[in-house]
Parts: sequence; structure tokens; C-alpha cells
Amino acid sequence: MVVVCGGEWMSGSRVSRSPPIPSKCSNHSLSSSSSSSTSSNNNYRPVVILPGLGNNSGDYLKLEQTLNEKYGLSTVVAKVSRLDWLRNASGLIDANYWRGTLEPTPVLDWYLERVNDAVEEAKAKELGGDSNTTLSLIGHSAGGWLARLYMQQFGVSHISLLLTLGTPHLPPPKGVIDQTRGLLDYVQKYCSPPVYTPQLKYVCIAGRYIEGAPLFGKSNPNVEAVVPSNSSDQLLPDAAIASTSLPNNTTLRARFIGQGYKQVCGQADVWGDGVVPEVSAHLEGALNISLDGVYHSPVGSDDAIRPWYGSPGVLEQWIEHLFN
Repeated sequence: MVVVCGGEWMSGSRVSRSPPIPSKCSNHSLSSSSSSSTSSNNNYRPVVILPGLGNNSGDYLKLEQTLNEKYGLSTVVAKVSRLDWLRNASGLIDANYWRGTLEPTPVLDWYLERVNDAVEEAKAKELGGDSNTTLSLIGHSAGGWLARLYMQQFGVSHISLLLTLGTPHLPPPKGVIDQTRGLLDYVQKYCSPPVYTPQLKYVCIAGRYIEGAPLFGKSNPNVEAVVPSNSSDQLLPDAAIASTSLPNNTTLRARFIGQGYKQVCGQADVWGDGVVPEVSAHLEGALNISLDGVYHSPVGSDDAIRPWYGSPGVLEQWIEHLFN
């Protein structure tokens, strides 16, 4: 696993840095030994988890318990149900939806209010509502850019860290239909640009679970899903993950996944977590991290074979950022 600040260029199954690396940031590897030592460090901030699109609060129960019980981090998940996401359909009656210039108010007001409720709960739960309390926000998937909207509308004086997990931060290129109908453009234009500072840290984590392939034309016959190993970066074919797979199912799967990537970044043959391409999950100015073998969602994940960002073995690789 490699940590870089700024842009990076992906090649094969490894991550290579693209020069120059800003001097204010440094490269370092995260190990389970270093992360476990932070669990005894009491210098921490309460944590608020922001669910991703289509997820509910219960999807993050195991992550919440791990942060609370193993690492001693007071954690609150914003209360969201799957049915709540239907509220976004109100945007269909807004002409800006069809123009691709949709703005967050009033479509997303309900979500931002849930986040603020969770923030106030975290403050009250940990430090009796101390107005000087600062928190860490963890945004999964769309929850990452929704966190930036929350910070724009509610301020950042009470936020010390925004850590995003598989968040599609960047608007798609021209010629690709924006699935957010302009919301990501709004975030890019009006939300404060991310700058990793001691006062407010931005950490963006991307997963490298599978490389996509074009729907037609030549594709990489050796496309494989990456499964993490404690000893080294080990590559296993999809057949090792799903025993019913046929030999060429790997390529078919890569083509299907590639179409999803293309709808986000405009390119199919890139690495990603199975939903969000790696290049879209990083932000210029943030501390950007790529993790091999990490799947996008807690739904459909398996801690041993298809771990997601919140699986215990993956969590160990980024937990240190939640401690001062």
C-alpha cells in the first residue's frame, strides 16, 4: 500500500507516483503494528460516519462497533434508511435536474440535517456538547462529497478531519452523463478546495479491487481481482473468489465493471473498487491513499476474500488518521 499526496498514475497491479510530490506531504506505509499502537492513544476526536447512496445506517454497524470497542473511538452513524433515498426523487420536478445543473437545496437538505443531528449527538455523547469539540467525518461513497456540502453549509470550525472511502469526488468529463445531475459540479465550484493542514485534514482512500475493460475491442485477458495478503500483494483470479466462475468470466466481469467506471470517469480500462474508479476517488490537495484488494461496499463484502474499506484488516491501514 502506498500513500501519496496529489496526483498519481496507475500501472498494472502496483501504484506508482507521478512527480512532483508536494513537499508538504510525505510518503509512508501503514502497518498493522503502527495502527494497533494508536488504539491506546487517548488523543482522538469523536467520529461521525456518513452513509453512501442507497446504504442505511445498519450497513455500518460492524464498523461502528470496531471503532468503539477495539479503538476506543466514540462513533455515531448518521441515521439514514434505504427508503430515505427516495426523497432525492423530488429533484425530478426541478428543471435544473434535466439541464444537469441541479443544486443541493432543497433536494439534499434532509441528508445534511441527518448529518448535523449525528454531529450534535457525537458532541453530546462524548464531551457533553462542548462547543470546542472537533470531530472526524468518515464519508463512504457519496457520503464523502455530501460531507463537503455539509461543511460548506454548516461550517468547518467543529471538523478536524474528513476521511473519504471510495467517494466519486470528480464530475464526469464532457460527453458522459452526470449521474448526480450537476451536484458534483456544484461541489467542485462552491465547496472549499481540499487542503491537508494540521487544522483540517483531507484524506481520500481509493480501492484497487478490479481493473475494468472496454465493452468492445481488445481487453486484458489477465484481468484479475486483487485479494490482500498479510505477507505481500497477492493476485488471485476471479475463479478463486467465485468457484462457479468459468475461465473467461473474468474478462466478462471486467467489461461489465468497466462500463460502470466509464460512467464515473469516462474511461473503462482503469482500476477501481468495483464501483468507483481509483482516479475519481482522489482529490488534488488531499492526502490520497490507494489500497489493493479493497471492495466498494459493506453490502456484498466478505472480510476474508472480498473486504471493503471498513473490514478489520483494511481498517488497520487507515485507522491512524483518526488519532491526533
